[in-house]
Amino acid sequence: MNRSPSLQPRTRPHPHTSRSSSFAPSLRRRTTGASLGLDGNDDPEAAQTARTEHVIQEEIAEIKRYEDFTTIDWVQDAAREQLRRRAKRKERAGFWEREGRIGWRRKISEAYDAGQAWIVVTLVGAAIGLNAAFLNIVTEWLSDIKLGYCETAFYLNENFCCWGAESGCPEWHRWSGFAPLNYIVYILFAALFSLTAAALVKSFAPYAAGSGISEIKCIIAGFVMKGFLGAWTLLIKSIGLPLAIASGLSVGKEGPSVHYAVCTGNVISRFFDKYRRNAAKTREILSASAAAGVGVAFGSPIGGVLFSLEEMSSQFPLKTMWRSYFCALVATAVLAAMNPFRTGQLVMFQVKYDRNWHFFEVLFYLIIGVFGGLYGAFVIKWNLRIQAFRKKYLTQYPIIESVTLAVFTAIICYPNMFLRLDMTESMEILFRECGGDHDYDGLCDSQNRARLIFSLCIATFLRTCLVIISYGCKVPAGIFVPSMAIGASFGRMIGIFVQSLQESFPSSAFFAACEPDGPCITPGTYAFLGAAAALSGIMHITVSVVVIMFELTGALTYILPTMIVVGVTKAVSERFGHGGIADRAIWFNGYPFLDNKEEHTFGVPVSQVMATKVVSLPATGLSIRSIECIMKENQFQGYPIVEDATSQTLIGYIGRTELGYAIDRAKRHQMAPSTAQVTFASFPSGPSVDLRTPSSSMPPVTFDTMPATSHPTNVDLHKFIDPTPLSVHPRLPLETVMEMFKKIGPRVILIEYRGRLTGLVTVKDCLKYQFKVEARDQPQQVGNWDERAEAVWGAIRKAADWVDSKLGGLRRLLGMGNGDIRLMSPTLARPRAGERRADTGGERSSGSGEVELEDRGA
Repeated sequence: MNRSPSLQPRTRPHPHTSRSSSFAPSLRRRTTGASLGLDGNDDPEAAQTARTEHVIQEEIAEIKRYEDFTTIDWVQDAAREQLRRRAKRKERAGFWEREGRIGWRRKISEAYDAGQAWIVVTLVGAAIGLNAAFLNIVTEWLSDIKLGYCETAFYLNENFCCWGAESGCPEWHRWSGFAPLNYIVYILFAALFSLTAAALVKSFAPYAAGSGISEIKCIIAGFVMKGFLGAWTLLIKSIGLPLAIASGLSVGKEGPSVHYAVCTGNVISRFFDKYRRNAAKTREILSASAAAGVGVAFGSPIGGVLFSLEEMSSQFPLKTMWRSYFCALVATAVLAAMNPFRTGQLVMFQVKYDRNWHFFEVLFYLIIGVFGGLYGAFVIKWNLRIQAFRKKYLTQYPIIESVTLAVFTAIICYPNMFLRLDMTESMEILFRECGGDHDYDGLCDSQNRARLIFSLCIATFLRTCLVIISYGCKVPAGIFVPSMAIGASFGRMIGIFVQSLQESFPSSAFFAACEPDGPCITPGTYAFLGAAAALSGIMHITVSVVVIMFELTGALTYILPTMIVVGVTKAVSERFGHGGIADRAIWFNGYPFLDNKEEHTFGVPVSQVMATKVVSLPATGLSIRSIECIMKENQFQGYPIVEDATSQTLIGYIGRTELGYAIDRAKRHQMAPSTAQVTFASFPSGPSVDLRTPSSSMPPVTFDTMPATSHPTNVDLHKFIDPTPLSVHPRLPLETVMEMFKKIGPRVILIEYRGRLTGLVTVKDCLKYQFKVEARDQPQQVGNWDERAEAVWGAIRKAADWVDSKLGGLRRLLGMGNGDIRLMSPTLARPRAGERRADTGGERSSGSGEVELEDRGA
């Protein structure tokens, strides 16, 4: 069934409120092979008509190009692709065929067209692997340069500088023998790296900030955000990500790895006409790129495919799975060939376990699983509140915010041995078994257990707080690795406690499974399970986490404990809310995205949600001037076509782009005056006209029949309308309509009763109703939070004024100015309480590029 797109807000309190531009208009799909003239019809006139229609559709597609912040109509996109393929096959037939036989050149051409997908995923996978290797090397060097430098070669990090050193490393030097000076240098490097990353993001690619997973989920589902997957975003993300990680901010690179991988897939696929013109084909490449991004981030190609299936893609057919598998395979193979760590490992924290677990440890595994669920619920709740605070007060100061957070993080993290290191390096240490020389700062020393438990507890608490306030700042930032680092520190703390308990009571019946000779408890496995629990808790994913952790360790015997921990985490997480932090960010930003994993029971018909005030166009009786006035007065992305204003009998639907294109062509090429009457029906309608037979009167002039020098008084636009829009009954349950949006992919569904147009409904209307139901069932105390946020903002302003006054005095003392330059003016043009961006329905706003359905306090 062919459908037409548009967006009609459900409520319009003001007459001048424009219709949302969040959804692009559709391309008309011809529903019969005869009309296409491509199904073996040898009629030259039919073939010429088909070619003319194909040219028109291509011209409309060229000027439309999926407008920014619009939603793709997937059925219309598929219909256009079928039309393109048939027209291309017809065009090739006359060129390649000789003497009635298919020539070898045509076979090669068709084989190349069919194999383009594998060529693209191969190029994308290779590019992602190369980029990942480069980023790993640069990140390690930048992270180590804060602590010291290599005397033999400044471009080597500590591991490479000390390669093969048996005892000590004379080539690696601290910046100074004076510890406080090293502390200051550490802070200065953190400030410099964060300043550079934030400045690059703000100046060149604002979309490079953050993780990008939420937006990519919406883009793969069909929401268009131009520039989010562009070349500039790819470049700045690749440069800013190592700087952000090395600055010490509690952010990770695994989430942004998905973003730059999908950017790579989008940029490379644009060089192929097959993907540049077809969004459905591009979606396959983006899904495969997301799998490759996770694959190179964790060294887990199968886990990447499952992550793309479980978290990223709303549609994941079998061919997409195969291409995702192949792309992840190529990316990880290239990364392994580059061998960035020179250890044969794909990631730094890849470890192996050779000891078995015991059934009495399941009790402690359950504790770790509960922690993962509580951690995820706590971080999601408070991070959204911090995001609301950042959006309300700190939008104008992204660089100052990032530098302040980096300096604050460096100040409090340097004294703790687990917070001072890069998070991936910290996880590598926490995952290790105690044996041989695998000991970091007495981690395996039984005499230091009390101190280690206290230090790990402090690291867990501080890292959690830092993740809450850091994730979302305007630098490339992910939350995978910070969450895994938090889980690893908590798990290692539990492991040390259990090990101490077992060694204190070795003869207890509870520990009877332990062998008397040799170690019984492996604390590193608890850190490994804690990392899995925290990752599952923050993202609400299960199967892909188990596979990722298995591929990281290769420990087949720990699959069952991992499944137990992740299962408990999932159960606890669902108790506090549905959806991980990426899904909640989609809700917070108001993107038009219906999650396939959610199920709703509203118990209301679609008539309670639909928009009833619909601007429709009669099939006859309107002039070009009248239509232009209607289009100027509103920004609706499409208009239903009715028989007349009185009967409201639904005839079809026309998109705004098609209508504007048709009128412009009539005026420019055929010199149609503004008073020319427009007809949207094939035959004149009326009680005296039989629609089954052609009218005996003069038919309306079409673009193909009117002479170039004529001045037509009647222009026929019926070829531009969609005669079969998707329509439903007003009493159809809302849940069914939402399933249609999820599974079929229309942008608009018309509501008709006995052939009479009564309204329309869009994804946005469904989401608005869903939010209202959730707000009614789970009321939030927003007022108290607003008061506390206002108090926090007042404290920040006072602190900024105090720092500014001190710096002003220093500048006057040094003769660098009059000291009246302010870091943050006390008379800031701060948004008033409750002031939010109006419901633009998807129009681009300055800076953030976010789309809000309505004002929702966190």
